[in-house]
Amino acid sequence: MSKQPGDDGAERRVRTREMIDKWLAERQEMLVLYCQLAGLEPYTPDRSSKDLLRRFCQVMVDYIAFGHFEVYNRISQGDERRARVLQIAEEVYPKIAEVAEISVAFNDKYDTGDHDQPMDQLDEDLSILGAELANRIELEDRVVQALLR
Repeated sequence: MSKQPGDDGAERRVRTREMIDKWLAERQEMLVLYCQLAGLEPYTPDRSSKDLLRRFCQVMVDYIAFGHFEVYNRISQGDERRARVLQIAEEVYPKIAEVAEISVAFNDKYDTGDHDQPMDQLDEDLSILGAELANRIELEDRVVQALLR
């Protein structure tokens, strides 16, 4: 079977779309869990709350890692040739990396497996994390839009 002209470009577009779809699905799952956590008032240290918090942390770390290792590595390692995508990624990546550090610190604090862990700062920590994730999502959406063009 011979290759048709443009197959490589079409294949790249399909791979890019699949990558973006997976990234956005992970983001959606993280946001749903975030909203569930934010709705827990008062923050009681019961097992179901801790399990939800642990699940959120796991999904958030997976989402952050996918963005870094799949999306930004692909761009930075030369798999992306479009100048606009490269320019936007270069503009937004420092802030995205900063939010990744904040997210990892949240994970380190709350995904301990310790069911006696105090939850008295969770409300404030979730608020800070939520604002940072919202900023990250706005920046990521710029990258997504550039990748889809």
